[in-house]
Amino acid sequence: MDFASLMKSQIATAAPSKTSSPDTSGTTTKRYLKRSEIEAARQASYRREQAEAEQERLKRVELKRKREDEDAEREAAREAKRERLAVERRAEQAEAEWREENKRRVRIGLPELPARTSEDEAAEAGKEGNEDVPEEELLERLKELDEPRFLFAESHPQRLRRYRALTAPEPSTPSLTTGPIPTTIELLEEQDMKIPAHVPSSAAEQTHLRRQLASYFTLILTAWSHALAARPAATKASLAGRQAHQNYTATISNLTPLFRKLESDTLTPPILAAVVEITHLAQLRRYVQANDAYLRLSIGKAAWPIGVTMVGIHERSAREKLGGEGGRAHILSDEVTRKILQGVKRSLSFAQVRWPPEDVGELMG
Repeated sequence: MDFASLMKSQIATAAPSKTSSPDTSGTTTKRYLKRSEIEAARQASYRREQAEAEQERLKRVELKRKREDEDAEREAAREAKRERLAVERRAEQAEAEWREENKRRVRIGLPELPARTSEDEAAEAGKEGNEDVPEEELLERLKELDEPRFLFAESHPQRLRRYRALTAPEPSTPSLTTGPIPTTIELLEEQDMKIPAHVPSSAAEQTHLRRQLASYFTLILTAWSHALAARPAATKASLAGRQAHQNYTATISNLTPLFRKLESDTLTPPILAAVVEITHLAQLRRYVQANDAYLRLSIGKAAWPIGVTMVGIHERSAREKLGGEGGRAHILSDEVTRKILQGVKRSLSFAQVRWPPEDVGELMG
């Protein structure tokens, strides 16, 4: 073996390897990595990080869902409690009203009302308009009404109440007549305006009587307006013509409270009886007697004291004649009653001109 071969063999056995290095255990490891191996390690680390992030996200979503479920359960419990309290309040209110009504009935001598049972309450809840509506059907109905199906933090009972409020029928307003004094009373034809001499006792007949009174005064005011409109222009422009029109407008203003009291049935019985008597005599064209009835209604027949009426500590024997309901001066009661009586008197004055009596002696002064 030559020297060159010997040196090469020695160098080969003494020099370490360029691609690997021995470790303590005697094995060799690579000093470099391929680019593909580095990329594979990077992708494995990225996939591991992404998996950990996905697990964290799923944990957060699950925790959020649990919190939402707990909030929904608490809200449902609160809503159920509110509904239960509302039912209890309605029951307590109904119980209190029942007790008050029974006290009133006992006080006036009527039999007591029977207590409400659960069957009655169930029947009340099952009436039309109080029944429950499924959620899907309720949403469809709100959509048909062009209303928002969901509102913020709105529960099903609140949504149902909103739907009932939207579909509740509007209260019907009574129609008004087109006469000089608009009224909700249904007026009668002229042949049905025959007013009786006295106030009837039954409620139905009294209702018909109020319609007759409203129709009769509407007839007088309508005829009065036609008579004023038929005058010549010169008469309308004169002082007497303007004063006649002022009397007509004042009569309408004075009789308006009478129509309102007839609508609400709040006219006091003494005044109603006197107005019935006056209109009955006016329809018979007995205007003198009608005027006497008006005077009894307005100033009464009681003695009006003049001067000192009480001297000393003892009451005089004739003092009780100074008062009394039968001779009361209703024109002094209040301003509304005074206007009503003035309107009745002016209507009576026009009636004797429009429908004069056969006997001239029946005309008022």
